[in-house]
Amino acid sequence: MDIMRRFNTISDYNAFNNNETKHPLISVVDLSKANPRQGSRMYFGFYTIFLKDVKCGDLVYGRDTYDYQEGTLVFLAPGQVAGINSNGETYQPKGYALVFHADLIHGTSLGRRIQEYTFFGYQSNEALHLSERERKIVLDCFSKIEYELDRSVDKHSKKLIAANIELLLDYCVRFYERQFITRDHVNQGILERFENLLNNYFSSEKPQTIGLPTVAFCADQLNLSSNYFGDLVKKETGKTAQEYIQAKLIDTAKEKIFDANKTVNQVAYELGFKYPQHFARLFKKRVGQTPQEYRSLN
Repeated sequence: MDIMRRFNTISDYNAFNNNETKHPLISVVDLSKANPRQGSRMYFGFYTIFLKDVKCGDLVYGRDTYDYQEGTLVFLAPGQVAGINSNGETYQPKGYALVFHADLIHGTSLGRRIQEYTFFGYQSNEALHLSERERKIVLDCFSKIEYELDRSVDKHSKKLIAANIELLLDYCVRFYERQFITRDHVNQGILERFENLLNNYFSSEKPQTIGLPTVAFCADQLNLSSNYFGDLVKKETGKTAQEYIQAKLIDTAKEKIFDANKTVNQVAYELGFKYPQHFARLFKKRVGQTPQEYRSLN
């Protein structure tokens, strides 16, 4: 998988897969038309949604491998690199890819909302596993987009195409919420590891040497993307990952404050704050009392 293929335009990717370019900024790519090939790394200069139909190698993103089997959706944002590891074997691509350039959605509702679809930033083991019914809905959205691409371009084309992409992505938000529930045993394991990670972090000297734990740090330690991790924590706990970290921080602070041998400033430094006043401000916001008031009143 040493070869790096770069696809900066929709027509580049269409040509690679033997598909006609019907519109310069969007395409529904039938991967079965592509020639048999070996795995390679690929750079995408546009939004890409893969619908996997058959087993044809492992999709690799960054340092990890997608949990990527038949009936799976994978989302890539512009500038991302992914690839297929076919272990040196030749395979026949199958399935579909919806690819669209950011220029297509400027000035549309989708353009204003595209950052809401956080799954474009998901990474390893975070693909969307579709039921057969969900797969049919995805293919129906693809079909509607394809219908518009087969028509002559008119004043309605851009609006309808963007609206159908937006509809597809809104369905995917719902499907991911279903997946968070149906894969609850996996999610609970992640939350337990998150809790243990924070407990171990605050009982070590890391806060003084590294600083306060960030969402990105915790996600990385759990081998998840920040987006997927944040969405999962919010779905399972009702709190953002940052709020969860802060809650653990405050619980730890309450214990440390009762050590009469330590000043409030010392507690702040032990927890990873560079400036004690930042600790005092956060504590007052979350507890309703300053650290000193909490110590004297409890």
